Amino acid sequence: MKKLLSSIVALAAFVAAGAQAQDVKASPEAGQKKAAMCIGCHNIPGYQASFPEIHKVPMISGQGAKYIASALNAYKKGERKHPTMRSIAGSLTDQDIADLSAFYEQQGKAAPVASQTQALPQPSPEVAKLLTQGNCASCHGDNYSKPIDGTYPKIAGQHADYLLVALKAYKTANNPNVGRANAIMAGMAQPFTPAQLKQIANYLASLPSDLHTVPQSRFR
Repeated sequence: MKKLLSSIVALAAFVAAGAQAQDVKASPEAGQKKAAMCIGCHNIPGYQASFPEIHKVPMISGQGAKYIASALNAYKKGERKHPTMRSIAGSLTDQDIADLSAFYEQQGKAAPVASQTQALPQPSPEVAKLLTQGNCASCHGDNYSKPIDGTYPKIAGQHADYLLVALKAYKTANNPNVGRANAIMAGMAQPFTPAQLKQIANYLASLPSDLHTVPQSRFR
């Protein structure tokens, strides 16, 4: 009887969680009001973080809302290990995450979409071979700016040092503060040396991009 009651309670909680998730309607306007904890890093051009090494924080204005939500949920669950981001994400509700994701996707639309208007620089033969080996375009799409799934990021034009840190995180295991649990990306990154990952990151950063940083007037 106890097992039956436990199963019923668990089922009810699952149904309730699903109903709550369906009720979440993203609001960019609400997200703008909730972004105070984000703008101190992500809305200052060239702002650098010092963990796990010095690198520019990623540009998120112009990223897809589904990817931003996926990343925040990964930090919240500990699938992406980063003490600061996990603390921030852990404080967010599903509604907060939806609103913030919609805000940063919408914020990106205020600027021209460079990836559709600029010619694509061609990689060197060596880098082209690395990109083919990693099969990067199969997920991140044309010009590395049109992911085949909304939960995948746009990576063209992203800061090279951030891309390198992210790629190395997929190779990191058994570290309580650094690492990312993603089997696909771990399999892609594992065969490459740090020097090869840096070559990939530098090329991707050189590409025309939908991504940019929108400065806040209080920080100008």
